Amino acid sequence: MRRAEQGNLLLLQHLLRTSCSLLQAICYRKVSAEEQIKDLLRKKNFKDAISLVEELECDGEMTKEMLSFVHAQVGFLLLFDLHFEEAINHFLLSETMEPSEVFPFIMRDPNRWSLLVPRKRYWSLHPPPLPLEDVIDDGLMAIQRAGFLRKAGVETATNEDFLLNPPSRAYLLESAIQYMIRYLQVSREKDLTPSVKEGVDTLLMYLYRALNRVDDMEQLASSENSCVVEELETLLDDPGHLRTLAFLYASKGMSSKALAIWRVLARNYSSGLWKDTVVEDETSDTCKNVISGKKTAAIEATKLLEESSDEDMVLQHLGWVADVDQGLAVRILTSDKRANQLAPDKVIAAIDPKKVEILQRYLQWLIEDQDSYDTRFHTLYALSLAKSAIEAVEMEINQQTLDTATSEKTNISDVEIGSIFHNSVRERLQFFLQSSDLYDPEEVLDLVESSELWLEKAILYRKLGQETLVLQILALKLEDSEAAEQYCAEIGRPDAYMQLLDMYLDPQDGKEPMFKAAVRLLHNHGESLDPLQVLERLSPDMPLQLASDTILRMLRARVHHHLQGQIVHNLSRAIDIDTRLSRLEERSRHVQINDESLCDSCHSRLGTKLFAMYPDDSIVCYKCFRRQGESTSVTGRNFKRDIIFKPGWLVNR
Repeated sequence: MRRAEQGNLLLLQHLLRTSCSLLQAICYRKVSAEEQIKDLLRKKNFKDAISLVEELECDGEMTKEMLSFVHAQVGFLLLFDLHFEEAINHFLLSETMEPSEVFPFIMRDPNRWSLLVPRKRYWSLHPPPLPLEDVIDDGLMAIQRAGFLRKAGVETATNEDFLLNPPSRAYLLESAIQYMIRYLQVSREKDLTPSVKEGVDTLLMYLYRALNRVDDMEQLASSENSCVVEELETLLDDPGHLRTLAFLYASKGMSSKALAIWRVLARNYSSGLWKDTVVEDETSDTCKNVISGKKTAAIEATKLLEESSDEDMVLQHLGWVADVDQGLAVRILTSDKRANQLAPDKVIAAIDPKKVEILQRYLQWLIEDQDSYDTRFHTLYALSLAKSAIEAVEMEINQQTLDTATSEKTNISDVEIGSIFHNSVRERLQFFLQSSDLYDPEEVLDLVESSELWLEKAILYRKLGQETLVLQILALKLEDSEAAEQYCAEIGRPDAYMQLLDMYLDPQDGKEPMFKAAVRLLHNHGESLDPLQVLERLSPDMPLQLASDTILRMLRARVHHHLQGQIVHNLSRAIDIDTRLSRLEERSRHVQINDESLCDSCHSRLGTKLFAMYPDDSIVCYKCFRRQGESTSVTGRNFKRDIIFKPGWLVNR
């Protein structure tokens, strides 16, 4: 028997017993299911009420919408009874309840979303919606009254647990907010109107802020959201939640305001303006936290600046980002995420002259990645690299004068850590000086003239065509015999080798003759030198054994070179004679023609006609020969492009 029928039967039996005792006849009507549900709810029998509704819905006597309606009604009753977890569970089971119905519990009326709250007519079993603070205060007063009534012997429907262990207001408020957050989080996944979405996200941020759930606030603000910035600016404008406000500004496209906050945070982190919850640790070093906090602010600002094409805004914030991390500044300037690239002249003017590596990395990006052919940028890049290389050489010389190896290692490691480049500045300078033809070598040479950058000077003198100076640097300053000989080979004149030999034998400036280098040069390229000139330049101080070996090697190489030339000359002459003979034999070849011979082109009888024969032995009449020409045969072969060779034409002697 169903619960509704069982309840009606019990009520009817009770009334019959009463009427019989009074000897009166009374008529009774059947109580509707809705009234039975209301009666159960008034008595706080929420489980029985829900079971009855589910049974009626299963039998088809009640709609699914009515079940959702009852779940919502039960949820509101439980909410006012301070059972927040159960209340939210029923709200979530109601398919017809709208998220805006809980807005009045979070924000007092009137507010931006007051008109969105539906005026649904529930069964008037619960008070009108109130802010959660008021709901809790009223509930605590009801618990207090129930305690007094119990002492007076009056039964109440108040929860026994609450009467025995009254909860604190702070605990109830925190619990209410937590479960309200859960409801709004689930509601975000539903298909809501834009205005309701704004209310859900904005009020969710309010609740996060009430519990100081910073991580959740930042996650909501940095993700796609519908928060209303105007409603949250005052709420988040305090030192502990500026990060959230910055994320919120960024998600709404308000990059300028977001960057202003990141700048403030980066410059005031050490003063305790805010704390990095990710890095903060009681046992961690304060200095490390400060560095990490500044780096975090700079990274978030970099994400915005990488995509921004607002030139003034990018250059405005470039300086403080570079102060925190130069690598991030380079990322901003060389970003390919922005629609329009920044004007190079303005960027170069905005870079701090002390931040040399940022300038170099930006110029390198302009030249290598953006294929800039502006000679100003090439020259500026070369000059900047040259200055850095000079400073590096001077630093290295100073380090070599230090007595302790510990200080040397420390200095070197500091330089390596501070650099944003993977290779040394001299390597980059040398590579650029060799690869680029657009910089001004004279201007760069003026800068490095008095330095120890000898290889760089050699590259520059080579660009200017100063062969003698290049050889002097390679042979005498750097003592790189291989590079000097290779440069002579590039010059391609025998006098270059003789000039190099003179330098080896008479280095000048009181330097001893470089006999080993001279012997090496004569051994490798002696055939290109005049023996008499070599003998004239040999120093009388040269050891006899070394001089005899040098002269012997040179003469042998000379004779060998001469014999090789004679062999090549005679072979060439033999080939020429044999070719002429073969050509003469081919021209004097006899061909026998009879009355049956035909033209290979028109197939007419040749008889006594004039004819011609091609190298592939095809024969045509003179008329066809005039038409086809002397270079193309009947087969279509063009002898000028496709040369034919016969075995008898090859050199076989």
